[in-house]
Amino acid sequence: MRNSNRIFMVKMLLNSLLRRRSRIAVALIGIAIGATVLLGMITLCYDVPRQLGQEFRSYGANMIFMPAGRATSLSLDDVNLALALLPAEKILGATVYRYASARINLQPLTAAGTDFTQAAQTSPFWKIDGRLPSQDNEILIGADVAELTQLAPGMSALVSGRNKNRVGFNRPMLISGIVSSGGAEDGFIFMNMPAMESLQGNSGEADMVELSLTANEEELGNIAAAINGSMINIKAQLVKRITRSEASVLSKLESLVYLVTAVVLLLTMICVATTMMTIVMERRKEIGLKKAIGADSKNVGREFLAEGLIMGITGGLIGSVCGLIFAQLISDSVFARSINIEIYLIPLTLIISGIVTVLACLVPARRAMDVEPSVVLRGE
Repeated sequence: MRNSNRIFMVKMLLNSLLRRRSRIAVALIGIAIGATVLLGMITLCYDVPRQLGQEFRSYGANMIFMPAGRATSLSLDDVNLALALLPAEKILGATVYRYASARINLQPLTAAGTDFTQAAQTSPFWKIDGRLPSQDNEILIGADVAELTQLAPGMSALVSGRNKNRVGFNRPMLISGIVSSGGAEDGFIFMNMPAMESLQGNSGEADMVELSLTANEEELGNIAAAINGSMINIKAQLVKRITRSEASVLSKLESLVYLVTAVVLLLTMICVATTMMTIVMERRKEIGLKKAIGADSKNVGREFLAEGLIMGITGGLIGSVCGLIFAQLISDSVFARSINIEIYLIPLTLIISGIVTVLACLVPARRAMDVEPSVVLRGE
């Protein structure tokens, strides 16, 4: 008997909605738009930190390792131990640098030895005129150095200086390219780490390590604290200009997403409430007749809320599909990357759509419950 009543109730609700297809379509469009924006914005809100994190990595490293305490240099063995403490999936690049005073064609400069494969990961903003060094007898010079010495790719230069043991060196080097970054790199000359170790007469040392990690400011702070607590001779520091800029942009973007979503959901509620109020006015005689033959006011109110719930779920389903397409289009146009879809956001969108629609139907349902049969049936 209960199953028969439930089937009858469902049929009655569906017939009631279908008889007013034009008005219900307006409400469904409003709900679908709200659900589209809701799912699209929430998806972007969850995925934008990952997308922006990758974009911010193009501005350089967000953490560095420096010698701690009285140490004047880093041991590469210690560096490898520290890197082993980092989450492997968050490391985009870790570039070791070793610096030394040198002269190029008798001009005093700073020489840096590094691994150019890793440098490309941590410093993707470098602009190279020519190519990166591939041999130990090749160097990369900064744009300011090139302007000062009038050197160009393909030319040779004499690199000279003294190592830590005060032993002099003179070595002709081929210029493979010119690096331009707009920063301190423009005044350096770069060479492969083996070439630097050969000039300095020892190996296994570094002066600094630049790291590019896919992590927010809080995660970076925890990683730095773990390194500083575990390593005696290494001090991990955050690059504040990068981490703070990233955190600020993400915070403002999330606030904007929440604001837009809230406004759209409010407009959805207004659209549904207005439509349902119009439907209540059109059905006053029908409601009065139901009450006259014994229908309870609460049952009438529940009927309108059930209709709202059906519209909310239906509009939520349509909006979920459109929301995923919307999020993908935004991600493609802004970041040129595909979005990571969190499946659990779809049922969340349906639930929120249903709740918003039911809330929007409360006032119309209350108005339907207040209909007086005697007044309506007299035509007043």
